[in-house]
Amino acid sequence: MNNNTNIKKIGIMTGGGDCPGLNPVIRAVTKTAINEFGWEVVGIRNGYKGLYENDWVKLDEKSTSGLLHKGGTMLYSSNKDNLFHYLVEENGEMVYRDVSDVGVENIKNLGIDVMFIVGGDGTLTSARDFARKGVQVIAIPKTIDNDLASTDTTFGFSTAVNVATEALDRLHTTAASHHRIMVLEVMGRYAGWIALHAGIAGGADAILLPEIPYDIHKVAEKIEERKQKGKNFSVIVVGEGARPVDGEVVVRDVIEDSPDPIRLGGIGIKVAHDLEKLCGNETRATILGHLQRGGSPSASDRILSTRYGVAAVRLAAAGKFGNMVTLKGDNMSYDSLENVIGRKSKNVNPTGELVETAKSIGISFGI
Repeated sequence: MNNNTNIKKIGIMTGGGDCPGLNPVIRAVTKTAINEFGWEVVGIRNGYKGLYENDWVKLDEKSTSGLLHKGGTMLYSSNKDNLFHYLVEENGEMVYRDVSDVGVENIKNLGIDVMFIVGGDGTLTSARDFARKGVQVIAIPKTIDNDLASTDTTFGFSTAVNVATEALDRLHTTAASHHRIMVLEVMGRYAGWIALHAGIAGGADAILLPEIPYDIHKVAEKIEERKQKGKNFSVIVVGEGARPVDGEVVVRDVIEDSPDPIRLGGIGIKVAHDLEKLCGNETRATILGHLQRGGSPSASDRILSTRYGVAAVRLAAAGKFGNMVTLKGDNMSYDSLENVIGRKSKNVNPTGELVETAKSIGISFGI
């Protein structure tokens, strides 16, 4: 592919929570930039904090070798630092200031022609704002939740589903051995993709999704129905954003200085407690948590993140700045950051084919 721009050096950074596939993206961007276009590559460490502090490292084929199978991000990350609302010390006091001009100046001083920014909503909102300030930005979406409306699938989702499915497999044996109800709480925030996919793949008896408020009595009916068939155990998977029909989501914590302050968590414990009272079975809850985000990416995530990285570099070579790479069907495409930011999340369709498939094989959704 011909380089139709005057690009000589690019920068890449990762922001927000870690995610399986970040290292393969860094590897793909670096290799493609060097092999196809002869560009120099630098990595900004620790997200936007590193951009403010001018913390960077040169990337080449040697430094990115061996990254394909590694989880996390070699560039490190931060999910709190926003240079448009950054905590600095002034006259002995800590105050929030817009220090984005420092980031722009550091980009210029490093000779970076294009910034590749990998992240979720908060990180990419700042990416859009830097694009508005004249920085040539290419964005790459990252979330295990698979809830971005602009792209069909995000890397990290497959790995998270695999981890949750394996957890359900393991919980099944304990549930059966002790005649227990085992509840597994998975991530996903207000989207139930991980819960739905893992629940089907892991043979869950009930799946409770954020998109379908549940009636705990309906879940209990499913468990009693199984008992009548001689199955004295049940396995339930719950998305962290699930809520009862007459209640609210369970909030574990509020992080005031985070761009996304609400931390969900604990609905699995509530469901387990309620079912134990209704059904009489000894009930246990497992909150899978950050296990879903860590470790080696799955084979499909290694491939998908590589595709995202290569497509991002080619997008830059075509001069299409201010865009985010996306997957549409079988093809890599792109969408404007102005369109992406603030769009409604992609949620599970409560009457969609996948939910109906689950219902057809006897899985309850608590309705």
